[in-house]
Amino acid sequence: MSAPVFLAADLTDAAPGAPVTLRGEEARHATTVRRIRVGETVELVDGRGTRVRGPVSSTQGELTITVDTVEVEPPPAVRLTLVQALAKGGRDEQAVETATEVGIDEVVPWQSERCVSVWAGKKAGRGRERWQAVALAATKQSRRARLPEVAELVVGRALLDRVARIVDDGGTVLVLHEEADQPLRSVPLPTYGEVAVVVGPEGGLSPREVSELRDRGAAVVRLGPHVLRSSTAGPIATALLAQSLGRWG
Repeated sequence: MSAPVFLAADLTDAAPGAPVTLRGEEARHATTVRRIRVGETVELVDGRGTRVRGPVSSTQGELTITVDTVEVEPPPAVRLTLVQALAKGGRDEQAVETATEVGIDEVVPWQSERCVSVWAGKKAGRGRERWQAVALAATKQSRRARLPEVAELVVGRALLDRVARIVDDGGTVLVLHEEADQPLRSVPLPTYGEVAVVVGPEGGLSPREVSELRDRGAAVVRLGPHVLRSSTAGPIATALLAQSLGRWG
């Protein structure tokens, strides 16, 4: 059985044979909810690529392990970003969860023209915190060493500036659209930089949004023969891209 994973604030000084202590909410979750005991092996990750593994030596208020191994996972050459339109019924959170398990590096919440769900005022901050909590839980469940970043909410046409920057820097932006003629697999992928996938809400992207995204250099592509929900389109596209980029080799 795989060792459970918990997020540690700092693993900079972790070394084989040295103790590392997990504190705060993660320690409480490990000792009280998961009931981890002395002698059990756990893994701690810092969300930035470092992973340590070792047996638990103490659970007195905090959780301390004696490090057996330290692994540092380098950042990917090509960063994968999911631009996810807000969706009702928790479908956007489902997309964040599954895309995290697949290997997304960043999630950008987007309030597009046809979004039924709207993050206004304080709701924007709470929504972002909720998505980050979903990403954290999925990171630990999938035993990732890197925690995806959830960006601040992007509203409407503000997304166009980000798309233009990615393209100008040598990256690729893929807009998923059911009426597109070009299949996703036909788009050449960069060897560095960023690949961003744009997913619209349940009502789809407006013609103006599609046209303006294309004008900024995005490729409008078809994912497959079937129309997918907002909750599944992004993760499936991410999985295909991860395979093409050699992440799943």
